[in-house]
Amino acid sequence: MENQSDSVQVEVIPNGPLKVSASCEVTLVGGEKVAKENASFFCRCGHSENKPFCDGTHKKMEFVG
Repeated sequence: MENQSDSVQVEVIPNGPLKVSASCEVTLVGGEKVAKENASFFCRCGHSENKPFCDGTHKKMEFVG
């Protein structure tokens, strides 16, 4: 296994987003790059207004997954 400081942890939050625990750079559809520190939450329900990031809409939509 890699050094813990270099590892990336990915957690599927029940009925919620995908949590990526690491600092990273996300390239958006239009090519814009967004730096994220420590952790990022990615939409799994498909209804976020801030895709690819979670905005909490899964709660209103009662997403199950």
